[in-house]
Amino acid sequence: MPLPALPPDLPPWPGRPVAVRGGEVFVRRTPWTGPVEGDGDGAPRERALYVHGLGGASSNWTDLAALLAVRLDGWAVDLPGFGRSRPPGRGGYAVQRHARAVVDVLAQIVREPGPAAGRPVHLIGNSLGGLVSLVVTARRPDLIATLTLVSPAMPVYRVPAGFDRAVPLLLVPGIASVAERRLAGVSAEDQVRGLVQMCFGDPQRVTEERWRQALDEARERGEQPWASRALARSMRGLMSSYLRVGRAGAWRLARTVDRPALVIWGDRDRLVDPVLAPRLAGTLPDARLLVLEGVGHVAMLEAPEPTARAVLGLLEVRDAAAPVSCSQ
Repeated sequence: MPLPALPPDLPPWPGRPVAVRGGEVFVRRTPWTGPVEGDGDGAPRERALYVHGLGGASSNWTDLAALLAVRLDGWAVDLPGFGRSRPPGRGGYAVQRHARAVVDVLAQIVREPGPAAGRPVHLIGNSLGGLVSLVVTARRPDLIATLTLVSPAMPVYRVPAGFDRAVPLLLVPGIASVAERRLAGVSAEDQVRGLVQMCFGDPQRVTEERWRQALDEARERGEQPWASRALARSMRGLMSSYLRVGRAGAWRLARTVDRPALVIWGDRDRLVDPVLAPRLAGTLPDARLLVLEGVGHVAMLEAPEPTARAVLGLLEVRDAAAPVSCSQ
C-alpha cells in the first residue's frame, strides 16, 4: 500500500481528555484518510492505539499515525502524568497502573461509533509503552487485534549504557524524591538535547521543526508541578516490574500472547539492548521481527516510513491468514 508524503512540519494531532479509572488522560486523534490512490470505497478501515515511552508523549506518534492513516483511525494516549495528562488520582505510576489506563482507553475506542465499531484495536507501543502494551495484550486479548512493540522496555538485569548509573538507586525508599529534585533542575534545552542523544541512532535526523516542537513540549511540561515526579516514579515502577517473577513476569507474559505481533528495534538502541529483539520475537508465539540499521530507541520518530510499512505488512499477513467465510 503506498504511503502519503509526510510534511516536514506536521504539527501534533489535536486531542481531548478521556475519562479513565481514577482520573482522565489526554488522547490525540488521527483520522483515517483512506488509501493514497483511489476513493477509498471498500478500503480497510480499522483502529489503532499508540502508547509512548518513558519521558515521551502522545505527540511522539505524529508522523507514524499520519502514515498509517491510509488504513487506521488512530488514537495516541498520554499516560498518566505525561504529556497533557494529569497524574493518577491513586495507584501511583506502576506498570500495572499505566496498563489499567490503556485498557480503559481501548474499551472506549472499541465502543466509539462509526466504521470498525466493536472490533478489536491494533495496539502499538514504544519503550515503557511497549511493556505496558504487552501486559495489556496478555491480560485483555479481547480488545487487541495485533500488537506492535517498538524497542519495548523488556526486563534486563543490568543498567543500559545510555542510563545514568544512579538509576538502580530509585528502588531505594526515599531516593525517588532526590531524583525528582534533580530532574526538576534540568533546563528544557538540556532535556531535549539529552533525549535526542540517547534515543536517536543519528541525532542529525532531527529536523529543526521537530527540535522546536520538542523544546516547546519540554517547556510546557516544565510548568507542570508533577512532571518530575511522574518521570522518576514511572522509572521506579518500571524497574520494580523487572523484579516480578512467575506468571507476572514480562517474559512469561510474552509467551501467552495469542495475537499476531511485530517487534521493531533499532540496532543503535542505547536504552534497551538490541540483542533482546530476536529473543522477544522468538518468545512471542506469532511474531515478525524488523531490525532497523542505524536507528536508535524511537524508530517511529527516526524512521517512520519503514516502521509504517512493517505495521501495514503485519496487517496484510494477518488478513491473509484470516479464515474465509462461505455462504451456505
